[in-house]
Parts: sequence; C-alpha cells; structure tokens
Amino acid sequence: MPSREPPLVEPPFETGDDTVSGRSDQTDQSSGQTLQSTGGPDQPERPARGSARIAGVLLAAGTSDRFGERNKLLASHDGAPLVRHAAATLVASTVDPVVVVVGYESERVVDALDGLDVEIVHNPRYANGQASSVRAGIRALRDRPEQVDAAVVALGDMPFVDVATIETLCDAYEAGVGDALAAAYEGARGNPVLFDRRFFDDLVDVAGDVGGREILLDSDDSARVAVPDSGVRRDVDEPSDLS
Repeated sequence: MPSREPPLVEPPFETGDDTVSGRSDQTDQSSGQTLQSTGGPDQPERPARGSARIAGVLLAAGTSDRFGERNKLLASHDGAPLVRHAAATLVASTVDPVVVVVGYESERVVDALDGLDVEIVHNPRYANGQASSVRAGIRALRDRPEQVDAAVVALGDMPFVDVATIETLCDAYEAGVGDALAAAYEGARGNPVLFDRRFFDDLVDVAGDVGGREILLDSDDSARVAVPDSGVRRDVDEPSDLS
C-alpha cells in the first residue's frame, strides 16, 4: 500500500486570476427539516456554482454490525435519522445532482430521505463492501446524458460534516488545487472526498472496501484540503458515538 499523504492546502486558494476563499456563510445542516423538496412551486433554487458541474454521492447502502441490531443510518440524532442529516448537508450545498446509494434496508433508508431533492441508486451488491457503492454511485454519474465534471463522495454515517466543508472542497477544485481532494481536519485526512471526472472509470473499477483511497494516495494531482470542521473525522460506528 502506498503511504504518501497528499500535500495539505489551506484556503484561500490562488487561481492565477483571483483568490477563492473557502465559504463559511453556508446554511447549517438540517435537523430533519426539508432543505429542498422534490417538485412543487415552493421548492427553493439551488445556489449557482462556477463553470464546473459538481455532483454529490452519498454512500448509504452498507450494514452496521458494530452498531448492534439497529441500522445505524436510521438512528436518530437531533430529531432526524443520521442518513437524513448527511443527505441534507449535500442538498444544502451547491453540488447537483445529489445521488444516494442505498442497499441494506433500502426502503427504510429511502423513507428517511422523504422530501429531500435526491436521486436514489440501488446497489444490490452492498454486502461486498463500500467499493461496490462507490461503483454504483459513480457509474450513475458517469453514464448521465449531461456531463458531470466532478463528484463529492460523502458517507451516510458521518452526519456532523458542515455544509461549508462541501463548498470548500468545491472551491478548491474550481481553483485548480487538484483533481482528487480530501477534507482534512488538523492535517488528518477525512471525508468527504472529491474526484474529477477523469477518475470515474477508475472508481467504477475499485474493489473491496477501500473506495477511492488508493487514487488519493497515488495521484500526483491529489491534495488534503484544510477545513475547520471536526465532523470530517467523526463517523458513527457505535451508539456511544452519538453522545
């Protein structure tokens, strides 16, 4: 396994023409309320991005052995299931579309996302590991008629990530910081991550439970993007992680 960590880059990001600072004025993540519902005249408009079209992929298909008998994605935190918090963060950001990959207890997970503007992708091979969900989500984006330039990949069991972190990753990408980016807190690499379209074929071919880790560690165009958000290192594996 490669051991090289990508370089750490902090905002503001130099583009050559101007300076892009990581955004900190974004809306806080939802506590179960509908940030953007599907259909209807009252649906709020997504904020506009720059020239790149960046999508979001939420991995929400796996089982949760260490959490006990319950599906941890459906565990309640601040009045809403964990998976809803994670999805609402992407929906509140400027990534578009937001694809949620489901598998284990898919009907219940989809019900937990009711009213959020997300597209559902089913992964029948979810038991094969996280990489199977990465493949399903990235394939859905790669094969869309309208081209997606990059994808932010987030985890359904990480409900504490700030919306501003998603925006900072997107800003770093648009500023040319790199084509494979990972959010980092106090220098430690975490999630979510962002991949340029040129890696989509590689991501569709990933195996096992590593996701896109090897791309991040191997690519000369990868970077850790510094964010003041401890949520990028905080996932939920056991009930005590919610306290």
